[in-house]
Amino acid sequence: MASAAEQLASSMNFGAFAKATELKKRIWFTLGALIIYRLGTYIPVPGVDAKAMGLLMAQHRGGILGMFDMFSGGALGRMTVFALNIMPYISASIIVQLMSTAIPSLESLKKEGEQGRKRLNQYTRYLTVAIALFQAYGIAVGLQHMGTGTTSAVIDPGMFFVVSCVITLVGGTMFLMWLGEQITSRGVGNGISLIIFAGIVANLPHALASLLQLGYTGALSPVFVVGFLLLAAVTIVFIVFMEQAQRRVVIQYPKRQMGQRMFGGEATHMPLKVNTAGVIPPIFASSVLLIPVTIAGFMNGKNMPGWLSSLGESLGQGHPLYMLFYAAMILFFSYFYAAVTFNPEETADNLRKQGGFIPGVRPGAATATYFDRILTRLTTIGALYLVAVCLLPQILISHYNVPFYFGGTSLIIIVSVTIDTVTQIQSHLVAHQYQGLIGRNRTRGSTGNRRMVRR
Repeated sequence: MASAAEQLASSMNFGAFAKATELKKRIWFTLGALIIYRLGTYIPVPGVDAKAMGLLMAQHRGGILGMFDMFSGGALGRMTVFALNIMPYISASIIVQLMSTAIPSLESLKKEGEQGRKRLNQYTRYLTVAIALFQAYGIAVGLQHMGTGTTSAVIDPGMFFVVSCVITLVGGTMFLMWLGEQITSRGVGNGISLIIFAGIVANLPHALASLLQLGYTGALSPVFVVGFLLLAAVTIVFIVFMEQAQRRVVIQYPKRQMGQRMFGGEATHMPLKVNTAGVIPPIFASSVLLIPVTIAGFMNGKNMPGWLSSLGESLGQGHPLYMLFYAAMILFFSYFYAAVTFNPEETADNLRKQGGFIPGVRPGAATATYFDRILTRLTTIGALYLVAVCLLPQILISHYNVPFYFGGTSLIIIVSVTIDTVTQIQSHLVAHQYQGLIGRNRTRGSTGNRRMVRR
């Protein structure tokens, strides 16, 4: 009976999807925008030697450039117009979000509703341009001094190359920012997240082929390859469970009498996610720890202090010191981001103003303390989950030469974006079904009225 009910529900969903023309238009628009993004990752920046750039990126694959190349879908390694990808916008969004909790004027904008949100988005765009200019200039100047042997990464170095490279890279980032906003408003899902998702997924087939090739040549045993794929499937299931896990705090509203009738008295809940910080702590921790490795790799041992050389070696991926600092920084950024984004005092005060309360907890300071205690416990569980998911692939990468794209950060991003997109598609289907019911009810009502008139 249960299987028959599930088949009936799936058939109803498929039928609803077939009739939802608006949803299909949104999905096609999203797919078209992502195809345009992938095409742009193969348009090279003028004046860059693609062969020399490929050899250079192969040397620094384990540094911060390797991680950014993963998020850009290989665009940075090919030095294309989308080499910066959408990362400047994400950095600007995080900075504005953190500043809005520390600067009173920005904090007041958050409370102004839609108008305040538009102002904050505008500030985010301005900051995105500034960060993109800084990063593009650093890349343009750095490329002129980079190369492999006698081959330079830039065909014709000079001021003209710097200006053209900066304009191209900044223009590519701004176009991706606009494309992401168009996907969000006219497509399905969060456009910025889907762009990063598409970049990571585009490299997964190559990583999977590399893993199977290692098993075929005998570098890895077939048993290990099968076990690794099963472990990856179990990890994905675990990530799905943890990303959807939440603590539901019961909120009770008192009954109110207005005239002869009673209103209120219902109970609802406030969902608090276990992983409040999302994927931000692993990204921040990886970026900070990979900076010494990247600097040591660029200097190639020339004019480099001994302490920096030893530090770069100790902080290499797979080393015990790297994993220790990686876990510690994930824990730190998890608590820091959760404390910045969720204010227990403000939440308790808003709840008190709306007349709601938590059963068994007094309104005001006691409610704020209750929220703080719950948030601390949830953040601890979420941070330990992030440490486990991110360190396990690091161990496999360092000991068994598993491709870098099977990292925990990439898996969390893929799962999170997939869940969010599927949820939005289901919301569109439900809205379409409700609109169909309303339309049928109106048609029946008008038909009934006509019959009454005829009688």
